[in-house]
Amino acid sequence: MDGMTTPHGTPTGPDDTHASEHESAPISRIVREVADRFPGERITLGDMADAFGDRAFGLLILLLCLPSLLPGMASVFGLPMLILGLQMGLGRRVPKLPGFIARQSIKRSDLLRLSDGGSKWITRIENFVKPRPGPFTGPLADKVVGWLTVYTALMLILPGPGTNGPPAFGNIVMALGVVENDSRVTGWGILACVLGNVFATVVLGALALVAIKALGWMI
Repeated sequence: MDGMTTPHGTPTGPDDTHASEHESAPISRIVREVADRFPGERITLGDMADAFGDRAFGLLILLLCLPSLLPGMASVFGLPMLILGLQMGLGRRVPKLPGFIARQSIKRSDLLRLSDGGSKWITRIENFVKPRPGPFTGPLADKVVGWLTVYTALMLILPGPGTNGPPAFGNIVMALGVVENDSRVTGWGILACVLGNVFATVVLGALALVAIKALGWMI
């Protein structure tokens, strides 16, 4: 058979069936599928954007946020996150990455760590995250997620002691909710992201105030 027919009479082919399976797949399975599609040593952000389709925003933000939990790594991924957040906040459905960002790559082995048995935390989260439409899914919620991602990216780019982890954690939870169309998890992620960014802003503001006072004392 060349294809199937939906209950509404619309013909579908094998590609449509695969797309439906891809849409309902958990994060680890999607990551594995993308890694299998690109067998080279490194996979570019542009390749992943094409492979993830309408999940690209959530998954790219997730992949860029994870290293931000490590000291000294946040500023490296802040700019790509900023651009993705801007596009998402402006209502784009799929990302359009500038060439210099699309050419940035991640090791395939690092990507696979998200889908193999060694990443137990992602398995635990996937057991809880599931499609749950609600007030935090849809175009308006995606825009909120986008602008909060911009806020997080700015906090990651700006140097400050202990200011990377809280915003990045909230953004990771938020991105997971977006990927799986889970209103509850997205809502909790939005709350965690707001609180994390407020904390980072207060710390950075206090540091700036101390620096200004110190400069005034020196002058």
